Amino acid sequence: MSKWIKRVLLLFVAAFVLFFLFTRPEQSAQAVRTFFGTFESVYRFFEALVTQGR
Repeated sequence: MSKWIKRVLLLFVAAFVLFFLFTRPEQSAQAVRTFFGTFESVYRFFEALVTQGR
C-alpha cells in the first residue's frame, strides 16, 4: 500500500476511536476490558497446558 493510503486509514481509525470514546464511554470501557480479557484467557490456557504437563 502507498504511504499516504496508510496515513489516511490510520487517521480514520484514530478518528473513529476518539469518536467512539467520547460518544459512548461505557461501551468503550467494556471494549477495552474485553480486549484485555482475551489476553488473560489465552494466558490461562497456556498456563494450564504447562502445569498439566508436570
